[in-house]
Amino acid sequence: MILVVLSLVLGALFLVTGGGKVAGLPQSLRARDQFGMTPQAWRTIGLLEAAGAIGLLLGLKVGLIGLLAAIGLALLMLGATATRVKVRDQAWLIGLDVVVLVLVGITAALQIAR
Repeated sequence: MILVVLSLVLGALFLVTGGGKVAGLPQSLRARDQFGMTPQAWRTIGLLEAAGAIGLLLGLKVGLIGLLAAIGLALLMLGATATRVKVRDQAWLIGLDVVVLVLVGITAALQIAR
């Protein structure tokens, strides 16, 4: 049950954040500029987030896909956290990234234990 809830919540979260990057929403573009990323890199991250979200959802039926998606999203969140630290972003935003990273890690562990 926990795996289902985490997969649905994280899937929705990453679909929204990834979609915002791909669509070039103003708030997303401000973050991109703050982080000093190129438009192509930002869109690529958005596509990877969206793909990871879909992988988490598919992983509810095919565990290996969910595990691989969770690992990929964990790597993205490690990069996101490091980037926030590098630009000296607000502590609560860094903490939020760490929470998402932990939740993605728990999702991966639950896929393994399945």
